[in-house]
Amino acid sequence: SVNISILIVAVVIFLLVIHHNFLSLSDFLRRELSDPSPLGLQPIDFIPAAPQRLADERNDKEIPVVIAASDERLGGAIAAMNSIYQNTRANVVFYIVTLNDTVDHLRMWLRIPPLKNTRYRILDFDPRVLEGKVQVDPQKADNFKPLTFARFYLPSFVPHAEKVIYVDDDVIVQGDIVELYNTPLKPGHAAAFSDDCDSTSSKVAVRGAGNQYNYIGFLDYKKETIRKLAMKANTCSFNPGVFVANLTEWKLQNITKQLEKWMALNVVEELYSKTLAGSITTPPLLIVFYKQHSSIDPMWNVRHLGSSAGKRYSPQFVEAAKLLHWNGHFKPWGRTASYAEVWEKWYLPDPAGKFNLIRRHSEAYEAK
Repeated sequence: SVNISILIVAVVIFLLVIHHNFLSLSDFLRRELSDPSPLGLQPIDFIPAAPQRLADERNDKEIPVVIAASDERLGGAIAAMNSIYQNTRANVVFYIVTLNDTVDHLRMWLRIPPLKNTRYRILDFDPRVLEGKVQVDPQKADNFKPLTFARFYLPSFVPHAEKVIYVDDDVIVQGDIVELYNTPLKPGHAAAFSDDCDSTSSKVAVRGAGNQYNYIGFLDYKKETIRKLAMKANTCSFNPGVFVANLTEWKLQNITKQLEKWMALNVVEELYSKTLAGSITTPPLLIVFYKQHSSIDPMWNVRHLGSSAGKRYSPQFVEAAKLLHWNGHFKPWGRTASYAEVWEKWYLPDPAGKFNLIRRHSEAYEAK
């Protein structure tokens, strides 16, 4: 009878352990896979771990990198990710924000070497998030790119990270991304950008873009709402195409809500400069981060490579740059882009053949 009692106790303990483990697993799956995001940002695909050999070669610390990937520019995002992955031994995880109709194309591209061993999560961005916050001209609706606002919603993409890197799709990384990730942020600062006035590429004139390097180039200082902010018009602007974010501070300061507030106000009051320099995503960031951001090393955002077809930097300087940024109209996958040979070293041919067709179309358009 003693043996039977012991057996019964052992069975009960065994069943309790199984029940506890089952509850823990169910809770994990519920958190990771089924909780709907309030923003409609749904995880679609996730590669949880690299092969053991690669895991042994790479460092354990996870480096989250967020990048937006639209279908017509997908080759740019692929080249950027390839350059990041090949130039580091860090455990990089890409959080790729895209639209539903791009997912299959993206997944196919990520299966080819050398990207097949990368770790990534694909997230679908719901453009309805921007309703009432962006004024879209019906005649120019095709030019509206909702994914340019993905950077406003970083905590939704990487909810458990303390720190992330955001990069545009028109960049090539030549340095070790860990160096950018380790950029020190001052206490209370939610992000670090490259300041235009102090950058190595700040003297590049961008024709027709207003004042590219000061707040007055982005904001309408004739509007009372802007004047009441008491932000000096000659304050140095910054480039939001590459930055490091402290998500703990971002959430504490409710940065996303602040950005959305200024987006909505602009719809009503038209607060942005009429000679707007650069993207319409920049003005809200300039307001929210006015004198409240840290700086990244300017060599980590050497930009304006796409501002004209001419070459502005020496080959030695381009080679020394940690990150090259083709912001502007002349993208590296276009016919007349400068330094295209640098970008092409990292480009991986489209297995679906779509991007090559788009490239030919863009070349025909530029030739007109």
